[in-house]
Amino acid sequence: MEGTVRFGTDGIRGRAYEEITVDLAYRLGRAVATVFTAPVYVGYDTRESSPHLAAAVLTGLRDGGAVCTNLGCFTTPGVAFIAQRRDGVGVVVSASHNPYFDNGLKVLGLGGTKLDHATEEAVSRALNCAAANPVDSFEAPPVDASGERDYALHLRALVPTDLSTLHLVIDCANGAASHVARDLFAATGAQLTMLHDQPDGFNINEGCGSTHPQDLVAHVRALGADLGLAFDGDADRLISVDSTGTVRDGDDLMILFTKDLLRRERLGGGLVVTSMSNLGLHRAMSEMDVAVVETDVGDRNVLIAMEENGWPFGGEQSGHLIFRDLAPTGDGLLTGLLLGDLVVRRGPLDRQANEAWHRVPQALVNVARDAYDEALVHEVFDELRLRYGLADEDVRLLIRPSGTEPVVRVMIEALDGSFVDEFRTRLAGLFRS
Repeated sequence: MEGTVRFGTDGIRGRAYEEITVDLAYRLGRAVATVFTAPVYVGYDTRESSPHLAAAVLTGLRDGGAVCTNLGCFTTPGVAFIAQRRDGVGVVVSASHNPYFDNGLKVLGLGGTKLDHATEEAVSRALNCAAANPVDSFEAPPVDASGERDYALHLRALVPTDLSTLHLVIDCANGAASHVARDLFAATGAQLTMLHDQPDGFNINEGCGSTHPQDLVAHVRALGADLGLAFDGDADRLISVDSTGTVRDGDDLMILFTKDLLRRERLGGGLVVTSMSNLGLHRAMSEMDVAVVETDVGDRNVLIAMEENGWPFGGEQSGHLIFRDLAPTGDGLLTGLLLGDLVVRRGPLDRQANEAWHRVPQALVNVARDAYDEALVHEVFDELRLRYGLADEDVRLLIRPSGTEPVVRVMIEALDGSFVDEFRTRLAGLFRS
């Protein structure tokens, strides 16, 4: 990657071997060793490139004088837990929900937390000053297998509920969850059907996982299962499917968990969400008399706001849910266990969600960054809003460049679903390649 390297929404991400090179990974290891004095724990997802990049990170850490441990193929929240439990920091090699040919590097601070902006800037400066290594390949130290065992035992201790009354269909996205999900959920007593848990280095997120739940929906319906759980490549997010085959995203889950926490007097304040959350969520929170703080997109921004307000719960529509009292970061496996517990205690997910709120029509259009024209978007928006006669509080337009992909995300929501459909259709035609 030429020029100054800067962190995006979730670390550094790009095409493996072209933008995310072994040299960059090595220099990141050197940078982390410069900024932190604590031991460093390194994990990676199932992409073909991940073990090679992780080996470079570990070599950079070692050459920089750091004490480092290779956790092997491991979820991002798993690395965060080990860093927290063992008083260290973490590095994860993963591009989360991106295709296999991408990869990424993210750093977790002391105790497994998301980096604050000042520490991230310090790592970025050290990275851009770090010397390159002349070799092209690196040998990683042996994997410490105790990490995954400790992590699974910890999750089960947090949620010891008997789920034997449930049939769960679990989509591991051929990602990092593939190594732990089956045994973890089998220990609950649930009947399991596992999907996409056979990674081959190239099939991570391919037509599966939290961003592609269609296969999960089909299996839940065909099997008459009680609940479907879909993780992304590094298992820090969860998208669920109820027994009717309806996809339930992070907004659904945040509303239901908030309602449950409120009933049990464990909410401890309000809810933190991002600007992507549906207008219906805000209405549901208002009906429950729960305060809401809205942040920019990114689970780090959610966590910062949670800490500032002293609130224990928050998340994103994409499925990053953070239970601050239970984990230092969002954890899809933990959320899945907690959701199973919620269904056992409160009843079927579809009934709970349908009773709790009504989703306002919403659409998301991704436009290639090099084709995007904001003036045209506003022109269409203003024209349609005038024609449909919608007041300011009845419609919302949100535009933001993606921090992980070369697209601009245009989100539209309105009380009138016809407005949303027409806006989406107009934009799709306007920016058709």
